[in-house]
Amino acid sequence: MAQHVLERSQFLPISLEEAWSFFSTPKNLARITPPDMGFVIREPFDNAPTYAGQRITYTVKPLLGIPLTWVTLIADVEAPRRFVDTQLKGPYKRWWHLHTFEAVEGGVMMRDRVEYELPMGPLGELAHGIFVKQRLEHIFDYRLKTLEKLFPGAGRTK
Repeated sequence: MAQHVLERSQFLPISLEEAWSFFSTPKNLARITPPDMGFVIREPFDNAPTYAGQRITYTVKPLLGIPLTWVTLIADVEAPRRFVDTQLKGPYKRWWHLHTFEAVEGGVMMRDRVEYELPMGPLGELAHGIFVKQRLEHIFDYRLKTLEKLFPGAGRTK
């Protein structure tokens, strides 16, 4: 199966501590996810800042408004610099998402690297070409624009 990679980086004019506080709060994911995804965190949910071993269950509607359950595991945390989330249950065969935060002059450089594989062999690859890649780009474009509104002066670098 083909592994796909999506990488994004964005400058945020905030401190490393502010960036960590925002992105390590799982409920903020709903604020930066497009409304058409129907993202809802399901209970029970401890709402603790991100920690290794944390599991988050949510519902998303990635295609045709059909709800899917997605279970994420926070696999690794090195506060305030990075964390990794992986999919335990969801639409992907494999999902690995690295979030990094680096203090730079005037703010923070935030980077995302998502490595993912689709199920169903050639059919999954066909779906990737038709809509999955574009859908992921839409989600991250929405995040970029939302973060620019939340943190004026933010901007995309890649």
